[in-house]
Amino acid sequence: MEIEILSGGWPDYALLDCGHRRKLERFGPVVVVRSEPKAWWPPALPQAEWDAAHASYDDKTGRWDKQRGCPGGWILNYHGVNFEVKLSNGSKHLGVFPEQAPHWDFLRSNCGSTGARSVLNLFGYTGAASLVAAQAGAKVTHLDASKPAIAWGRSNQDASGLSDKPIRWILDDALKFVQREHRRGRRYDAIMLDPPSFGRGPKGEVWKVEEGVVELLEACRDLLSDEAKFLLLTMYNLEASSLMLGNLVGDVLKARGGHVSVGELVQTREPDGLYLPLSLFARWER
Repeated sequence: MEIEILSGGWPDYALLDCGHRRKLERFGPVVVVRSEPKAWWPPALPQAEWDAAHASYDDKTGRWDKQRGCPGGWILNYHGVNFEVKLSNGSKHLGVFPEQAPHWDFLRSNCGSTGARSVLNLFGYTGAASLVAAQAGAKVTHLDASKPAIAWGRSNQDASGLSDKPIRWILDDALKFVQREHRRGRRYDAIMLDPPSFGRGPKGEVWKVEEGVVELLEACRDLLSDEAKFLLLTMYNLEASSLMLGNLVGDVLKARGGHVSVGELVQTREPDGLYLPLSLFARWER
């Protein structure tokens, strides 16, 4: 099992600093402060740098404290794909997870005519990975349980000039959809899934990752085509480990052969190169 630490090199994002369970980030031209439970160490920059941020999210009130002139939303670009990011009260998330840029790089190289021609993206959020895969030439089925996330993804597709690309936007419960796809005889060359620790489907279905991920992985295995290229599992669960994910994926897909890589998605703090760990992943490749 190969172990990797992947740090994105995306010009529209920078981790300016992190520490004391917070992070100072630049999304395009806008600098924000958000909580970060994995940043236990002291910050590298003086407090004045943090105080100069355009906006700061307060976890207690669920509101953004914005400086005068701070936009409510703006556009980021990744190799021609546009993502709208927003400061929305009630959520510290802006609509994109920049630490996943290494996964987007992987999709650009492994989708389309020379790679996966059909891709299923489960828990796809606002569509970053789906749009990158579609731009690379894959037919994409994007699924999420959030209607606003689906609408946001469609808007990103239009903003990227990719409206002619074949993307199916599906509002559904992930496991139920995968099981129906199997009964329908559909198969995919690649599957991506980024399950939350806890969530609810569009009809109130309860999802707990520790209870449901094995069944979901087994159902996904049955959807992989004979020429399947990869399966990519990402997880933010604080109690998990990358080796644990690798064991899960390796066991489910052992009859397929291939190999499994595991590791962490990190951001690199600009002042000193310190790694901020953010997400775990396991990737099976044919």
